[in-house]
Amino acid sequence: MANETLTLAAYVAGLDARDVPAEVLLRARDLATDLIGSIVRASRESESTPSILAALRDLALDGEGICTVFGLTRGFGPAAAALLNGAFGHSLDFDDTHADSSLHPSAPVVPAALAAAEMMGASGRDLLLAIVAGYEVCCRLGNALDPTSHYARGFHPTATAGTFGAAAAAGKLFGLSADHIASAFGVAASQAAGSLQFLVNGAWNKRWQVGQAAMNGLMAASLARNGFYGASEALEGKHGFLHGHSGKARVELAVAGLGRVYETMKIAVKPFPSCRYTHAAIDGILALRRENNWRAADVLETKIGLHKNGIVLTGDPLEEKRHPKNIVDGQFSMPFTAAVALSQGRFGWDDYSLLGNREIEAIAGRVDVQRDPRLEGLRHPFGAHVALRTKAGWVERGIADPSGEPETFPDARQRGEKFMALATPVLHDGVASLLARLESVMDIENLRSTPLQAA
Repeated sequence: MANETLTLAAYVAGLDARDVPAEVLLRARDLATDLIGSIVRASRESESTPSILAALRDLALDGEGICTVFGLTRGFGPAAAALLNGAFGHSLDFDDTHADSSLHPSAPVVPAALAAAEMMGASGRDLLLAIVAGYEVCCRLGNALDPTSHYARGFHPTATAGTFGAAAAAGKLFGLSADHIASAFGVAASQAAGSLQFLVNGAWNKRWQVGQAAMNGLMAASLARNGFYGASEALEGKHGFLHGHSGKARVELAVAGLGRVYETMKIAVKPFPSCRYTHAAIDGILALRRENNWRAADVLETKIGLHKNGIVLTGDPLEEKRHPKNIVDGQFSMPFTAAVALSQGRFGWDDYSLLGNREIEAIAGRVDVQRDPRLEGLRHPFGAHVALRTKAGWVERGIADPSGEPETFPDARQRGEKFMALATPVLHDGVASLLARLESVMDIENLRSTPLQAA
């Protein structure tokens, strides 16, 4: 134990934009923009959105406020805005990922930072610095949890570690001291929650608990800002977050390389709107299909090997995964996503309209998913081994990392195409204006003057 809570808190409080490499701030801008594309689309098209908005109305939490919810036509109070942007940002399962920690950093961090920035009238540079602080905290805590152990206990790391990242980002924008940020972490430790039980029935909990992480982090920082006294040793303590949420916590990873190694630069952008554990296999299937000019009918059998974490999330129980009943089921189904890739030669958000399609289900029925020990013990758990059988025999391919990782990070054109594909159906003629303003990140107030309503 080496006072990891205070060390991280001091890092966040002392982080200065002059000391952060320009590429790190630019990466934060690109990642935040990527998330906002998902927020816009989910604000209108996610099936869970109406019930979330109705609940806020019932609880009188939907009042007019100064904070932006992308895709909606009016402002909300800070807590509601953080909740909605967080839930919407994670609803499509198209938001970014951090391989080492197996979590989605932007969905909890960026909404909390945006709400705090609008509360404070902060500059774009201050906003980006706070987002970097949030990324560094949540990704490092995800590393320290040991993702496999955290999953084994039934936790969802984006919601758990994400609460601390949201608190760090908001605390940075509030200008909190190290002691106050540590106090915010103390509060966050009581709020960090997120269960994998949603996998059983395709429930919407996953979306909600990430939005809740954004809101809870913002609230923790606000409490600390107003003198609330939070628990000490919130991370490393006997009953602290890391020991309480993992059986194999490596607490030292929370601060390893702090200030020298930027976890922000290890965050990946998703090319497909599904669990990251499906992506390498989809990449492999699409590549083999393209190289051999195959159609789905040419492939008689598909075998996919995944890391054991990927089996837990996307391959077990296999027969149920072959017949997803709803979008959440589909997002966490290796057979379904593989079947769509084989059939359509692509996989995008609009392809969830194929749920229940007889042809897709027939293809999925020929997809076998197995644990591949070769993928364990590696630095990243997201690789896959794909084998396709045609009349000519088996063709195999190993994919170490899915596309969109730092080594294959999408360029400006690719990022723009993804954003436009997501946001255009909602914003129509306003989407180009929104993208241009987000890319420039001049001043947080510009976000409020952008036309967000659909034409």
